[in-house]
Amino acid sequence: MLRVENLSVAYGGLAALQDVSIHVERGKLVAVIGSNGAGKSTLFKAISGVVPAQSGRLLFNGVDIGAEAPAARAARGIAHVPEGRQVFKSMTVAENLELGAFRPAARGRFAQNLDMIFTLFPQLHERRKQLAGTLSGGQQQMLAIGRGLASDPELLMLDEPSMGLAPFVVDQIFESILRLHRERQLTILLVEQRAAEALEGCDSGYVLETGRIILAGDGRTLMASPLVRSAYLGTA
Repeated sequence: MLRVENLSVAYGGLAALQDVSIHVERGKLVAVIGSNGAGKSTLFKAISGVVPAQSGRLLFNGVDIGAEAPAARAARGIAHVPEGRQVFKSMTVAENLELGAFRPAARGRFAQNLDMIFTLFPQLHERRKQLAGTLSGGQQQMLAIGRGLASDPELLMLDEPSMGLAPFVVDQIFESILRLHRERQLTILLVEQRAAEALEGCDSGYVLETGRIILAGDGRTLMASPLVRSAYLGTA
């Protein structure tokens, strides 16, 4: 579905990504782990078109989308849930979800997707008339994911969904992500610092450090890697 080939991105002459290549097959959950500043969010922004690529190719369903505007990529079915949640705080939960259903395919399936979102996140149903800015951090993260799901995506990209959340809320969020993958066969690309949670449920994963992919493999293989165990799992 998504193929990133030799992608490089630079900010002000400084390399943020260097020759990064990843592959996301349809129906798979792919994790990208790495420390702060490794380039994980930059990778997502380059895929969604928020930042330009210096070189390399981005193929989505066999089409080179590298020259397309962010809106065109979203219209193809790429939903980017950014780090920091970024909900529309002065709008209600229901209005935030409605904004997600902007593309024609999503508008036709909005009622069905809304049922799925409320089943996945019952708290959003209970607070559907509440202003998004009055929600807790965990509820705002649920809303951000729900807004992405309202777009009826072919590819859901989740950038650091655990950021700033209490551990028990993180568990809820990751269980929801796994349910989407397991029950809906939704294709998910997940960027996450919490390596154990990300790798345990993924089909394949990548380790990104200082803008380069240094390891790749299935989740079990990566969790057994001495480098991953030492740097990200805190075990020898």
